Amino acid sequence: MPQPDGYSDVPAGKIAAVVTHLEMTACPSRRDDPPGAWRLRRVERPALDWYRDLYRRVGEEWLWFSRARMSDATLAVLIHTPGVEVHALSADGSDEGLLELDFREPGQCELVFFGVTSKLIGTGAGRYLMNRALELAWRNDVGRVWMHTCTFDHPSALAFYQRSGFRPFRRQIEVANDPRLDGTTPRDVARHVPVIE
Repeated sequence: MPQPDGYSDVPAGKIAAVVTHLEMTACPSRRDDPPGAWRLRRVERPALDWYRDLYRRVGEEWLWFSRARMSDATLAVLIHTPGVEVHALSADGSDEGLLELDFREPGQCELVFFGVTSKLIGTGAGRYLMNRALELAWRNDVGRVWMHTCTFDHPSALAFYQRSGFRPFRRQIEVANDPRLDGTTPRDVARHVPVIE
């Protein structure tokens, strides 16, 4: 159902974000890696505690909550299923970046989750991770790579994805229960999105 023009109320206890879907239908020219001592490794059948910890450290400030609300059984099925790959970006011996790719749709790859922890933002690690993500995404018989971001993400995220070769093709509004009010995330994260009870 189309939304009316103008303002729409978001009920107390909810959050609302504008989600932008982006895609590329041809492998972009390779961009140079920034200087840095990072390494990407695939994590086969990731342990749930490890995955949840990295997911939280990368995404909590941007209100990533979908995987945090999943039961262990649901999460395990999702990240252990054939066609889904989980990769970790390591810096100084610690996992500080998350890349999740979904190849289950023939001819496509979705960058499901992509990001680095706050200590790596602005260091070039994101560019390094995106370079590896695109190499991995396009290595098979793929004709489309896509992802989405939202207005809760880092203010530079959308422009970064567009510089990387992605083109916006769809916009949606996502409304959900505020994860800070039900204990999914700490109450003091994502100060750029005010809590309204």
